[in-house]
Formats: sequence, structure tokens, C-alpha cells
Amino acid sequence: MLKNRRHFIGTLIVLIIGVGFYWQSQSHAPASYRSSADIIKHTYERDLFTLSAYKKEHYGLRMFRQTQDPKYLPLVRQNIADISIKLNQLASDLTINQSLDKYAEQRLSEYRQSNGERSQRRLQVTQDKPEYFYLGLDLLHYMARIDGYGLQHKDDALFRQQLKGYPFQALFTDQEMTKAWAAQLANQAYWLKQLQLGDYVELFTQTLQRTYPDKDDRQLTTEQYENKIYGMTHLIIADSGYYQRQVNEQDHPWIFAYFKQNIDDIIANTKQDVISEVGISLLLAGLDNDPAVEKARQAIQHSIDKQAGLVPSAKGSTDYSHGEHRNLLAILLLDWHTPTPGPNTTTTPDLFTPLPYGLQKKP
Repeated sequence: MLKNRRHFIGTLIVLIIGVGFYWQSQSHAPASYRSSADIIKHTYERDLFTLSAYKKEHYGLRMFRQTQDPKYLPLVRQNIADISIKLNQLASDLTINQSLDKYAEQRLSEYRQSNGERSQRRLQVTQDKPEYFYLGLDLLHYMARIDGYGLQHKDDALFRQQLKGYPFQALFTDQEMTKAWAAQLANQAYWLKQLQLGDYVELFTQTLQRTYPDKDDRQLTTEQYENKIYGMTHLIIADSGYYQRQVNEQDHPWIFAYFKQNIDDIIANTKQDVISEVGISLLLAGLDNDPAVEKARQAIQHSIDKQAGLVPSAKGSTDYSHGEHRNLLAILLLDWHTPTPGPNTTTTPDLFTPLPYGLQKKP
């Protein structure tokens, strides 16, 4: 076991110190923005393995999809293993109702401990829907991820039965749920479509637009305005398979028209994560030369703390771990690459041999 662990750590060290020639040669961004992205990338890859498993796997999967650099594949392999463990546990929990109750209660207690507007909204709308944590936020997420890899769990039929019995359609028309979980609902609409469990994308898009009519933007709190934009960006990012393919601008007319027309307000009134996602959404539609992309890139480039080597939070925090999501998005925006499918059992078959317990290739 110790020998295997040393081998794994050695592989990860190689990942950290790998040089980015492939990365630079495939970039579509101007050199000045690439240089800024490299500052952030160096900061994060220097200490990447001090992050939680979730955050380093989040970073590695998206960086591989953007660059196709194999140095990120060990993180994808770790993600496959971690999801197998989670799905095995969820399958076990399904047979014990008390486990499911405890699972939901633990999540709800996290929101009870926060007085923030978002946490309180989530607590209020979800405390009578405890199964949403298990089915919507976790099980559906993990199933969609392994499906994208070309895999399924040995209990796939059981999982699908549970998801089919859950009233997702009611969630996608619920404006209070939308005010609390816009980005997550956008993701879930596309995950269900991916798994062929229902197509609710247009339904949720209509609910999002009805919940946040553009004429009422000035009446929204900062948190609610960001929630609106997050819901919009995640409809685009999810449509791309999370950076695996370009999207069609005509499929999302309201969203792209809004981003182009309101980029100045978005930059002035949202945090850096949101600004980057808006710019990335435009890039996913092939709108590299749109003025809104340039404005988003300038805003993010100007926000970099060069001494810390990263984009700080809106409150000025340079905490390395808490900033992973924000800084990964900044890298993608500033050094954009053409979306490429994978990794999956077709594009990188060796990555999926052997498979961890519970997972198998899709027939």
C-alpha cells in the first residue's frame, strides 16, 4: 500500500511541475491575457495538492478538457475513484431510510448555521424537500459525471428508478427554488436530459426568465442578481457538457442578448466568478471577438493581485483554497482553448483500466 501511495504521489508531483508548452501552443487568447492566466496557473499548480479532493479534481478535469494536457489525467483518475466510493455509499443508504434522513439533516444544519441571504433562502425552500439533497444535488450529479466518462454504476437501474420517481418538473417551475438554487437547477435540467430522464431545459429557462424579468434588475439584491446571472451562465456551461463542445447562440437568445447588452452592469455588480462565467459563456458560443468578452477579460485581468498571484475575492481575501473556483474560471477566460470532448472511454481508454469497484463501462 505504501509503495503504491509513493508511486501515486510521484505521479502527482510530475503533474505539478509539468511545463505548459502544449497549453500555450493551443491557446486562442491574446498574449497579454495568457501571461496573466499563467500567473494564476503557476500559483495554483504549485500547491494544488494541498486542496481538498473535490477542488483539485474540479481543477484537473476542467484543465484537461481545455488543454488536453495529459499531466491532468491523474486528477481525473482520482475523480473516478472518489465518485465510485460516493455512489457505492449512496446505493447503501437507499436501503436505510434513517441514513437518508441523516444525510439530509446534515446538509440542512449547514444552512442553519449561516445568516447569509443565500443560505437562508436555501434552508427555507428545501427543509420540506430533504430528498433534494440526496437525489438532485448528489446522486444526479455523480451519475451524470460518470455517464460523461462513458461509465455507469452497477446499481444504475436502482438509481434511475429513484430519479424517475422524484417530481423534478415541479422544481423547474418553482420560482422560490429558482431564487435559491438557479445554477444548480440549470445543471440538473441538463443532467436529466443527458441521462434521458426528461428534457426540462426550456421549462427551466422560462421559469428563470419569469422569476427575474430584465426590467426588474434594479430591484434585486446583489445576491439575487448574482443568482440570476449564475442561472444563465450555467444553462450555457451545462449545454457545453462543461467545456466539451461549443454551444449554438441561437439556442439561448435571451441569455446571449442579455450578456452583450448588460456586460457593464454585470461587471459593476457581480463578483469575479460571475464575470468570468459570463465571458466564458460567450466564448463557448464562438463569440471571441464580441466586445463583452474583452470587457470581461480586462476586468478579471485588472483584479489579479500580482503579489498573491491570484484573483482575490470581492472582499479582498487571497485565501488559496476558497479561491479555487474563482481562479480556475479566470484561467479559462484569460487563456481560452477550443472545447474538446473527453476524457471518456473512447478518447482516453487507458484511463479507465482498471475500474474501481461499482463502476462499469456503459453497454
